[in-house]
Amino acid sequence: MSKKIGVLVFPGSNCDHDAYHAMGKIMGADTTFIWHKDTDLTGIDLLIVPGGFSYGDYLRSGAIARFSPVMQSVVHYVNAGRPVMGICNGFQILLEANLLPGAMLHNEKLRFVCKNTYIRVERGDSQFTLHLEKGQVLSIPVSHGEGNYFIDADGLKKLNDQEQVLFRYCDADGNLTEEANFNGSVDSIAGILNEQGNVLGMMPHPERAMEPILGNTDGKLLFDSLFDELQIA
Repeated sequence: MSKKIGVLVFPGSNCDHDAYHAMGKIMGADTTFIWHKDTDLTGIDLLIVPGGFSYGDYLRSGAIARFSPVMQSVVHYVNAGRPVMGICNGFQILLEANLLPGAMLHNEKLRFVCKNTYIRVERGDSQFTLHLEKGQVLSIPVSHGEGNYFIDADGLKKLNDQEQVLFRYCDADGNLTEEANFNGSVDSIAGILNEQGNVLGMMPHPERAMEPILGNTDGKLLFDSLFDELQIA
């Protein structure tokens, strides 16, 4: 039986069509847009909170989108153990909604960064990384001005103790260097899981690394893992 992918759309989202194309055209999944005022997530087997500038990033990234009508349904969806993937602004929204721990600050050098970057897989046993190995390096694009992930010392210890860090910024050889951590994120963190492991927030854009015509298909490895785990046709 075909499974359905839902892509949330907020005023200001600009990566929703990227996600829709990646899921529907590249992965061949039944994919639908979900407007921020809709509250019915019935039948959705994977929810993607895409990147962009929801509500123009007023106040701070994700702060207004967190109060959109759909977000109460997202909380129930998460609590039911259903999978959610927040990408870039989607990660910021999940942080603001307290579905993931921590916060986002402006990039360390206060500049918007748009480039390919390397991230290291920290776990190969999550539903998002089953086709990947711990220590594997992926090349994934980034595009953000507020991607400097922050969490206090106690929170960081908990993330590490519970193995909730899924990706870290690194160089091409997998080394964690100051240069590779271009936005200044604490502990070079590029992506994290919630305690239950069904919510992923990551700043890099795997949906932009899905096709040979783009020169990079590393992002597809994430969705191959997730689709196999969820048995999405």
